[in-house]
Amino acid sequence: MAGQSALFVGRVMHQRLRPRRHRLAYRVFSLLVDIEELAGLDRRLRLFSVGRFNLFGFDPRDYGDGSGADLRGQIEAQLREAQLPTGGKILLLTMPRLMGHVFNPLSVWFCHAPGPDGLLQAIVYEVSNTFGERHRYLIPVADSEASIVDQRCDKQLHVSPFNSMAQRYHFRVVPPGESVSVGVSVHDDEGAVLNARLDGRREPLSDAALLRLFFTHPLLTLKVVVAIHWEALRLWLKRVPLQARHPAPTRAVTIVTPSKHS
Repeated sequence: MAGQSALFVGRVMHQRLRPRRHRLAYRVFSLLVDIEELAGLDRRLRLFSVGRFNLFGFDPRDYGDGSGADLRGQIEAQLREAQLPTGGKILLLTMPRLMGHVFNPLSVWFCHAPGPDGLLQAIVYEVSNTFGERHRYLIPVADSEASIVDQRCDKQLHVSPFNSMAQRYHFRVVPPGESVSVGVSVHDDEGAVLNARLDGRREPLSDAALLRLFFTHPLLTLKVVVAIHWEALRLWLKRVPLQARHPAPTRAVTIVTPSKHS
């Protein structure tokens, strides 16, 4: 039986606006997984495994505190800290492991309220950097029925050596349906510094679709890491100034209160 889990095939775009203009775009695919369906996906799919090596895979240690502990439990602990109800559907938009390798600069958790309506009540943006550090931003959704979710928060985790810490994230999200879109705009006191956007169209999650993506998007997760370092070199050659690296925040999660995102 088909569930909430699916594939989203599309593209990613990054555009730096200051101090030098710079743009790149490439094809990607993402996995949308209902975390309650993980065990069933592991049984149903031959090319996808949970916690084991396969052509495609999902390892809970790639998320949250990295311990592999129950992901629903980790997310719900943070929902309770934000004084939000628990027990609703939790969907994760991320790149799966490909031949045992993965790097997700951004994974997005869509947290729904319990009950028959199950409206979207919060989004958790899980940011990872190439230094092995990870941070989550939990932001309540102001209008659960809006087709586009606009949110913002102060930056807490050092991500790029070309971006300072005195910046803010502006998120513009179309939650998963037949399509999905996640836009991130990075701002400082002078305005937008760079824009990034992921767009994808829903496709059924099946072995046939996974095999096709393996050949149409070869070594995707490795290419993401290579692209990050290649683009860093290009920015350095353009003489974009380097910023000092800051230590990771002591808290693994930033809870954005309504007063901060209103």
